[in-house]
Amino acid sequence: MDKKTKSKKRIIENIFNESIAIKQKTLELNIRKIEQAVVLIERTIKKGGKVILFGNGGSAADSQHIAAEFIGRFQKERKSIPAIALTTDTSILTALGNDYGFSIIFARQLQGLGVSKDVAVALSTSGNSVNVIEGLKTAKKIGMKTVSLTGGNGGKIAKMTNISLIVPSKNTARVQESHIVMAHAICDLVECAFIK
Repeated sequence: MDKKTKSKKRIIENIFNESIAIKQKTLELNIRKIEQAVVLIERTIKKGGKVILFGNGGSAADSQHIAAEFIGRFQKERKSIPAIALTTDTSILTALGNDYGFSIIFARQLQGLGVSKDVAVALSTSGNSVNVIEGLKTAKKIGMKTVSLTGGNGGKIAKMTNISLIVPSKNTARVQESHIVMAHAICDLVECAFIK
């Protein structure tokens, strides 16, 4: 094996090992809060509410991914669970960004789509995304319960939400990897509550 191949192999191993270590710490810090998020979402759906998810960049993609798991299925056949990602409608996003500014793209949608019996799920690797913060402010005004998935120390967003799931890392890629594991755990458990 040449030096370049050894070096690439070492880099790959380091990435996997770092991801595993951060996921383990994330589990230890968040297991009870993940359970709380599951209970909150189950209650929300049973009372006729929906899950509204939002975030930027990779967190936008994760919002869409999670909404798809709820609407479709995660692993088991069951009824559709109502969920919306506020990151999917390019006409709304571009109109709001152009007419009002990027900071209100989630807040404005929540004004039109959110009701007090819904739960808002906010994703931000930094915990400080301005448009996510504005969205959470609006969700609170409406009377919605809130869950956040953040990284680092949780930033401003973790302090604003009823349940805050924090990945103890500032590495965006590692935070996103742990976000999706937590989201999958939530999807799995929520799904089980709706199997006939």
